[in-house]
Amino acid sequence: MLESITPEEAVEAYLKERESELLESSLQNQGYRLGQFVEWCEEVGLEDMNNITGRKLHDYKMWRSEGIKPITLKSQLDTLRMFLRFCERIEAAPKHVHERVSSPTITGNGDQNDDILKPEAVDQIFAYLEKWEYASFRHVAFYLLWHTGMRSGSARAIDVDDYNSEEGYVEIKHRPDTETPLKNKEHGERHVNLNRELCDVIDDFLKFNHKKVADDYGRMPLFCTSRGRAALSTIRRGVYQLTRPCVYTDKCPHDRVIEDCEATKKDHESKCPSSVAPHAIRRGAITYHLNSGVPKEIVSDRMNVSDEVLEKHYDERTAGERRSQRQSYLDHI
Repeated sequence: MLESITPEEAVEAYLKERESELLESSLQNQGYRLGQFVEWCEEVGLEDMNNITGRKLHDYKMWRSEGIKPITLKSQLDTLRMFLRFCERIEAAPKHVHERVSSPTITGNGDQNDDILKPEAVDQIFAYLEKWEYASFRHVAFYLLWHTGMRSGSARAIDVDDYNSEEGYVEIKHRPDTETPLKNKEHGERHVNLNRELCDVIDDFLKFNHKKVADDYGRMPLFCTSRGRAALSTIRRGVYQLTRPCVYTDKCPHDRVIEDCEATKKDHESKCPSSVAPHAIRRGAITYHLNSGVPKEIVSDRMNVSDEVLEKHYDERTAGERRSQRQSYLDHI
């Protein structure tokens, strides 16, 4: 016999059970994906997981598929399927309903997410930040992610003591017994050089706008809120907010009325077709470094990505751009 439970309560129970199994970054990613499902349930009035059906799951898939790529939809639905299996096990959803989740099949290069932030958009965002949000949380986070190409989880893990303004670098450390482990563990540890301009922005941020609130381990995070170390979702939301063209150009390329656009509402920023997640900054930064002539081995070390993964998932240069890069080296031989 099924026991009544709301979608939100079921998601909370699922994430609680998986706390010991997943890194915090993975747990937060699953929480974000399932948050979309909870939002849809609220929209359609589904208040009890007992009432989930194959037809409703199809409706959710159609709703969620708008404006996102197949690889993104697949990750959303794969997480939903695992969540539904959990619901079945605790007698919160009908048996075998997880089998009704139809996840898209990805072929060829479809396993690659081709969202990428272009340099021309970056220039406009920087101009906006310099004028309106200088040395703010979002300014420092965006600048650091673009300049270094690091993962948002690595940025979140940085403490103020990890930053060396005088020598111009930040140390990335793996701290497994805290809330800031690195994705690649000890292999992700490194010193990352920062240019003087970014250091000046960070220095002013620390002097004028930093919250100076320690985390639960007594460490002082570079990125913190009034409650301590910023969550990954806070950094992610800031990126979504900044990469909406209406923010940095005051215009909408999608012919929407800005005042009425749902993407201008809090927590709905990702619904802008032009907004991107932090990973798109990483992809754009890596491609920009490669196009600027930085050798792959240096990009690989700086961004903490293997040559194989860099080649398959991050190198967005066209064939012509690659040829020009090779020619620039051959001209000196």
